[in-house]
Amino acid sequence: MAMEIIEPGLLTTVQDMGRTGCGALGYSTNGACDKYSMKLANLLVGNTDKMEQAAVLEFTMKGGVIRFTSSYVLALAGADMAPVMNGNPVPMYAPVPVKAGDILILGMALSGMRCYLAVRGGIGVPLIMGSRSTDLKCHLGGYGGRALKKGDVLEAGPEQGDAAGWDLLPGENGLRFLAGEDEPWFRIPSSHYSYRGMERRLVLRTVPGPQEEAFTPYGIETFTHSNYCLSHQCDRMACRLTGPAVETKGGSDMISDGIVEGSVQISSDGMPMIMMADHQTTGGYAKIGTVVSTDIPALAQLRPGDGVVFRFISVEEGIEACRKEYRKIQWLKERMCME
Repeated sequence: MAMEIIEPGLLTTVQDMGRTGCGALGYSTNGACDKYSMKLANLLVGNTDKMEQAAVLEFTMKGGVIRFTSSYVLALAGADMAPVMNGNPVPMYAPVPVKAGDILILGMALSGMRCYLAVRGGIGVPLIMGSRSTDLKCHLGGYGGRALKKGDVLEAGPEQGDAAGWDLLPGENGLRFLAGEDEPWFRIPSSHYSYRGMERRLVLRTVPGPQEEAFTPYGIETFTHSNYCLSHQCDRMACRLTGPAVETKGGSDMISDGIVEGSVQISSDGMPMIMMADHQTTGGYAKIGTVVSTDIPALAQLRPGDGVVFRFISVEEGIEACRKEYRKIQWLKERMCME
C-alpha cells in the first residue's frame, strides 16, 4: 500500500513510541506526543503485537490530503479533524477500509491538537537507532528526517497481513466500532480534570523533584495551588505556561543535567515549562517536578489558552497510575483480539 501526500497539513511527521537509549549521544527521544492515541490507532487496524513499534502519521492542528494507491485499512485517533473520504464523513476510532484512488481529507481540528493515522503494518520508513520516529532537529528518522511535503509517497510496513477479516464484520456500515460513542472512556487517557463553573483544567499529576530544594515554600505552594495556561510558545519540544511566577531560593539557573519527557523546568522568569517528546537531553533550569507519563497524552491535545493545574503525588502513586493505564490498554487489546 502506498499513500501519496497531496497536501501535508501544518506539521505532519512519522512517529512511533520514540528513540530510547540514545540520550547519552545527544539524541532526543522523539516519538508521538500523544502516545495513547497512537497506540489506540494501531490497535484499531490490527497492529496488536506491535502497537508501540508500528509507525503512524501525526498531524498537528490541521491535517492534509492523502491519496491511496491500493486497498487497505486505516484508523484515526486523537484530535477530530473532521475526516472525509471521497466526500463522505469518516468515523474516528474505527477501522476504515480504503481502496486504490480513495482520497482522505483532514481539516482543522474541531477538538484537540494532534490526530494520528495508523495503517495495518505501520508506515514503512527505515528503522534508525531502534525507532522510525522523526527527529526534526537532527534531521533523521521518519521520512527523510523532516516533516512531510507535497508529493511524498509513503509505503506500508512489510508485515501487512490480510485486512479483510479485520474490519469487514457485521455491524453498522459493515465496520467494527471498537470504541464507540457508548464507550467514550476508551478514547482518552485516564487523566483527571478540575472544574470551576464551565471552566475545565487538566490536572497534571507530578512527582516532586529532582531539584525541589531550589524553590521556597512559597514557590512550592504557588506551583501546586495556581492555575496555569498554555502559552503560544508550545510545540513538540515543550509546553511553556503562563501564570503566577514560582519563587526560587536563588534563581533557577543550574549546571545542566538530564531531562526526560514530563520534566517541569522553571525558567528564569518563574514560568513552568513541561518537556514534551522532542525535549533536549539536558537542561540548565531547576526542575520542580516530573509529570507522570500517563498525563502527557492529554497535555499534548491541549491548545494555547487551555488551563492546567499541578498536583504533587508520590512515586508509588505515579507508578500505580502508569500500571492502571497499561491494564486499560491491555484489556482493550484482548477485547479486540477476541472479536
